[in-house]
Amino acid sequence: MAERKVLVLFGSQTGTAEDTAERIGREAKRRHFQCRVEALDSYDVANLINEPLVVFVCATTGQGDPPDNMKAFWRFLFRKNLPPSSLCQLDYAVLGLGDSSYPKFNFVAKKLHKRLLQLGGSPLLPVALGDDQHDLGPDAVIDPWLLALWDKILALYPLPPGLEIISPDICLPPKYTLHYLAEDSPCPAGALQAPAAPRAVPCQQRPLAARMVANRRLTAEAHFQDVRLIEFDIAGSAITFSAGDVVMIQPQNCPEDVQQFCQLLRLQPDRLFVLKPTEPGTALPALLPQPCTIRHLVTHYLDISCVPRRSFFHLLSFFSTNHLEREKLQEFSSAQGQEELYSYCNRPRRTTLEALWDFPHTTCAIPPDYLLDLIPRIRPRAFSIASSLLAHPDRIQILMAVVQYKTRLSKPRRGLCSTWLASLNPEQGEVRVPLWVKKGGMKFPADPDSPVIMIGPGTGVAPFRAAIQERVAQGKRGNYLFFGCRQRAKDFYCQEDWEELVAKGFLTLFTAFSRDQPPPCCVSVQEEKVYVQHRIRENCRLVWELLSCSSAHLYLAGNAKQMPGAVAEALQWVLQVEGGLSASQAEEHLAALERSQRFQSETWS
Repeated sequence: MAERKVLVLFGSQTGTAEDTAERIGREAKRRHFQCRVEALDSYDVANLINEPLVVFVCATTGQGDPPDNMKAFWRFLFRKNLPPSSLCQLDYAVLGLGDSSYPKFNFVAKKLHKRLLQLGGSPLLPVALGDDQHDLGPDAVIDPWLLALWDKILALYPLPPGLEIISPDICLPPKYTLHYLAEDSPCPAGALQAPAAPRAVPCQQRPLAARMVANRRLTAEAHFQDVRLIEFDIAGSAITFSAGDVVMIQPQNCPEDVQQFCQLLRLQPDRLFVLKPTEPGTALPALLPQPCTIRHLVTHYLDISCVPRRSFFHLLSFFSTNHLEREKLQEFSSAQGQEELYSYCNRPRRTTLEALWDFPHTTCAIPPDYLLDLIPRIRPRAFSIASSLLAHPDRIQILMAVVQYKTRLSKPRRGLCSTWLASLNPEQGEVRVPLWVKKGGMKFPADPDSPVIMIGPGTGVAPFRAAIQERVAQGKRGNYLFFGCRQRAKDFYCQEDWEELVAKGFLTLFTAFSRDQPPPCCVSVQEEKVYVQHRIRENCRLVWELLSCSSAHLYLAGNAKQMPGAVAEALQWVLQVEGGLSASQAEEHLAALERSQRFQSETWS
């Protein structure tokens, strides 16, 4: 009988694809399959030719890009020299997670499915396209697709004689068991300290504990949005970067939340434990010291501030000793209860910690062994680097908006990383932040004569600050920046920097202050809010000449909602009005600039 093993590979940016992959892994175990669940970039892709059965779960990010943890896999798979029969032994299925409000909806899943087919793979089912915009979220597609998938897989690999599918009413064993050490065990010296700068270049497994040297608010105190320019010292770390690269920062939970969590679950914060995998071959979580304290686990690893997913309530229901609470948890984890779960969790952005407060009888009964199955790890946050090593040697600067907003819940919602970073004050003692640098999506031209047009409203200007500093240090002129914000007096980030460079002839600056009303004498001239796209239209002749005569490179960064579409429309309008192109020709011309990397964009939700 063929070996019953399934491999689940995921590409995940926010954790949804990883959560779904773990769900498929649990369902495989209920059907008595050997199953591994891995991130695509953690898997040795050369082994794919030996795999009989693989389920791929992948998100689409930004403008149709693969998530960070599948980019190396993606490059390998699209090598032109791979033989068309490479994967002829592979049965596969692809599940995509996307958002139909974006133009390249589930682009990665569709392209992956097609490529696996080109390389000789046999699809078990058509590609599934989960959609965040559906009333029931991606589960509306995932639930029926998984039922069909297991029917197909069990037809190929029937259950061994005498075995039945493990009932969904039975709780599977935890991934790890947590073994407490004796209460008087000494904490090993240095085990829980941030590691010193390693000799190897810092990475996610070995971050640099970088010293924060400045944390300055750039917006006016009266302004609703708190935006910071934060600077880190990276001397001696072997970190190098160019304009367009990103710094990854590993945040942590605040002490008050950690204390509350430990009280709710009746955990002793300073108790030491070691983790042991339940199944041989399961790797221990990276960055968790062995032994470890409960306080360290909750502070640095468990994401108690994230909005809990359906899988959280499903696992929680197994531990409930209270009939009413168990009924509610089972409803939240059922297909029929997804609308109610959305109203309870997603719409008001309720956190995991707040959800645990609402189920007190269940919460105090959670076995510590299941903590790492129940609550996902804290994910690192990416920030565009806002400085150049040529202008600021041994330093990294970021431009960061502190995330805070209201929902129907009484307590304001706060971004985990931005709130933590904003709270750190390097003037009151040494502050260290775990970070590492990754290559970004934007590449700036090496040719000193190539002009650069940069469109960066709000904190989207961050990578352009790095690029302008770099280009100015290299003596490059031809820097054109379109910057937009609300009011000149309140959120004109880095105003002095820009004005100094304009005065020296290194920068041509166009600003759009959307909330600054014109003086009464010219109210009739312009009453609408003015955004960067309006400034592009006003300067259409210059933009056209730079693109057509000077081979300028065009860059766009900022919020992914309406802005990129509005800017693309303005650019197409310029191509029509100044270049004499038809609407379809202008659209194709812009697409050609994208393909040739002369138009690059980086946007985020």
